[in-house]
Amino acid sequence: MTTLTPPTTASRAPSLLQGLKARLFSRAEQAHVNPYLGGALLGLVLFLAFFITGNGLGASGGLNRYVVFLEDLVAPQHVDRVAYLLEMAGGDRNPLDHWIIPMTAGTLLGGFLSGWRHGRLKIETGKGPRITNRTRWLMAFIGGGLMGYGARMARGCTSGQALSGGAVLSVGSWAL
Repeated sequence: MTTLTPPTTASRAPSLLQGLKARLFSRAEQAHVNPYLGGALLGLVLFLAFFITGNGLGASGGLNRYVVFLEDLVAPQHVDRVAYLLEMAGGDRNPLDHWIIPMTAGTLLGGFLSGWRHGRLKIETGKGPRITNRTRWLMAFIGGGLMGYGARMARGCTSGQALSGGAVLSVGSWAL
């Protein structure tokens, strides 16, 4: 007679992970939304952002505040000496106590949920045939850092400049 023993936690862990992976990444890809409808919906979201928060849309300010929060944890003396950082996190100020933080978190969560719902979540590295994955990731990291730095120097990212700045007819957003 054979005795059945329940599976151990260690043997169930890979199957739980595989099940989660299947639920996240195995959805059928759906068609993109009509661009005119998407533009109208984006305009509605921009209007609601101005109406609810009194500010427009953008991402670089929120991501910048997350970085300053981490920097303040690691090197608070440095934050207290740099005027730019001092405005956000100097002394007892919390850089996460700002309207853009929940908006940025909502943008990230909304993008993830939309990608999942429409079957576009994938783990992949887009690259050309003559470049390695490692080089592609290194170049993406360096390029992202330069773009983030440039966005802060320009006083906003392209989404903030084009959408929010354009909507309120900001000269800096319309100048070529």
